[in-house]
Amino acid sequence: MKRSPASTHLTERLAALSETLRLRICRLLEAHELTVGEVAMVAQLPQSTVSRHLKVLSDAGFLQRRADGTATFYRLVPDDLDLPVRELWRTISSQLADDLGVEDDLRRVKAVLAARTTDSVSFFGRVAGEWDAVRLALFGGEFTARGLLGFLPGDWVVADLGCGTGNGAELIAPYVREVIAVDQSRPMLDAARKRIGGASNVRFVDGPIEALPLAAGSVDATMCLMVLHHVIEPEDALCEMRRVIRAGGVALIVDMFEHQRTEYRHTMGHRHLGFSAERMSTLMTGAGFTDVRVLPLRMEAGSKGPGLFVATGRVGKSGK
Repeated sequence: MKRSPASTHLTERLAALSETLRLRICRLLEAHELTVGEVAMVAQLPQSTVSRHLKVLSDAGFLQRRADGTATFYRLVPDDLDLPVRELWRTISSQLADDLGVEDDLRRVKAVLAARTTDSVSFFGRVAGEWDAVRLALFGGEFTARGLLGFLPGDWVVADLGCGTGNGAELIAPYVREVIAVDQSRPMLDAARKRIGGASNVRFVDGPIEALPLAAGSVDATMCLMVLHHVIEPEDALCEMRRVIRAGGVALIVDMFEHQRTEYRHTMGHRHLGFSAERMSTLMTGAGFTDVRVLPLRMEAGSKGPGLFVATGRVGKSGK
């Protein structure tokens, strides 16, 4: 006869928390009530694997289940656990390190919940839902973000540092006076030329981000998209950005939040496993930027990488 969760021995409850994934699931379900499929999307694992782990946690008494139509929602409510188990969970939860992937999970769940909200709006307010679908069919899903690029001043000169194959330069070239696409990899520059070589206002320059072949104060803005984690000394790169931006200009950086995916060092040559918001702010301030902001970027539900941020910093109008 199967014992009830209330009679489950404490050692069995410890066993239920002995796997990293189950710890991640518990932390996630402490913050949000989710279905099996939503947990699977956040954890980036097959639904069958997640179902098996949810069963272990439910049998051990950690999770509550709630049926809503054909869906079953799971939640961990510490206050509803009996006292010894509640204290056990709070002790373990307070010790969870970010190398478990908890912070990435909590960032990724925002996209999952946003998708649920969209589904709800579509179901309960068909007019709004149908309009979104019609607009997507007519115009695609990128026009809003591309249209917002029209906010860029048309007389700006922008340096795309570590331009790679030129996807960033291609996006902003129609909106500014000139784009200087800089990369130290000639194959990358060749690929960028092939991609956007027809644009008359894009100039391609061979050079490292730590020693830019650009004159001081020669650009209005720099952008550095998914590059800084490859740079041995990011401080040097940021100081170079500050040097080439004229007074009143801005630097924009997109990169990964700090993570523990050490395999990236070997598979993709990453020098740094991302940057914390505090570290990024310190680096930019140390390089001489003011009004520094580091903001998380919303993760897409199907994305598999670490969370991303966008950081901006300005050069004072006096050049200081």
